[in-house]
Amino acid sequence: MNKTLLAIYGLKFNPFSPELPTAALHLTPAVEQFCWRIEQSLIREGGFALIQGDPGTGKSAVLRVLDERLHQLPDLSVGAITHPSSKLADFYREMGELFAVDLKPHNRWGGFKLLRERWLAHLQTTLLRPVLLIDEAQEMHPTVLNELRLLTSMQFDSRTLLSVILAGDGRLAAMLRREDLLLLGSRIRARLTLESASREALVACLEHVQQCAGNASLMSPELMKTLVEHALGNYRVLTTMAAELLAQAARLERPQLDESLYLEVFGALPGNARQRPGAKAAHAR
Repeated sequence: MNKTLLAIYGLKFNPFSPELPTAALHLTPAVEQFCWRIEQSLIREGGFALIQGDPGTGKSAVLRVLDERLHQLPDLSVGAITHPSSKLADFYREMGELFAVDLKPHNRWGGFKLLRERWLAHLQTTLLRPVLLIDEAQEMHPTVLNELRLLTSMQFDSRTLLSVILAGDGRLAAMLRREDLLLLGSRIRARLTLESASREALVACLEHVQQCAGNASLMSPELMKTLVEHALGNYRVLTTMAAELLAQAARLERPQLDESLYLEVFGALPGNARQRPGAKAAHAR
């Protein structure tokens, strides 16, 4: 949405965009508690943490918050895997780039040693474990996950060199129950399970992003209630519908987003609140 359209509603940014500023993300108490545990405990003790939930429940948003907060901590090295489906050789290539280590993928033992030496030196200097963030971790190969487990551990599993935060959908949780990944699953030290949001949480999210964007009355209370009824407890469905309404309101130069606009765009009657359009959006996922 361009600056002219944002100016119509006195907005600093589109409150329903996937590129929402990190500071404007709405965080529940459970998310805040999980982030606190990562910042205060995991980076000092190392190990694995897990964020799990269905698509659209906020896993990537939590990683964004953690990434920004951890980067603000002095002397902490933070990296993020961008290609989780890589096989072992490409995994080592990416790890080498993330942690500034010149690795030779054909020499796995050499790469293994160099990475551990880099992390150990960082730990001895700062007393903080480097952090690795992995989104869409359900796409990772079991051999890569097991290699990561071996990379992070030393002194007969009594010392951990790295903090790893895995985020994925239900397939990841199922993977970690497999026999070949049980050793990794048993090392999960912090868990955050994101479920369907309550109506109160969805309303709070809408109110929060509008206020952060600079126009707390962008939507009428009735429209927010209607959107929540259609969102099926999913933040992505909620903001997708809201973004479509905002674009249409700007095109029609409506002063506020309300229920009449909703009916024009989606054509849903109140009695069909659970049929359209959230049901279609959820089915598309």
